Amino acid sequence: MTELGPYDSAEFLDTDEAVAEYLAAAIEEGDAVLFRRALGVAARARGMTQIAREAGLSRESLYRALSDDGNPSLDTALRVLNALNVRLTAFAVTPQ
Repeated sequence: MTELGPYDSAEFLDTDEAVAEYLAAAIEEGDAVLFRRALGVAARARGMTQIAREAGLSRESLYRALSDDGNPSLDTALRVLNALNVRLTAFAVTPQ
């Protein structure tokens, strides 16, 4: 029998493209909590200290914003996305 360790999505987010696809999939779900968690995983994959520095935030405030109880502002989310080299875009969709 093979023992499996805990799964960590962050291990697979090793390129800007992988991060962008991961976050796009989370956004596509339309769930703000899922997106916040995905943003946290992506930030952790790159290194919270580095992302905090590049986003102009303290490491503690970044951890707090992306925690399970966190609720990052749009400004914070955009700063983190910028530090991750990802851009948030909008496009029109056809109503169903």
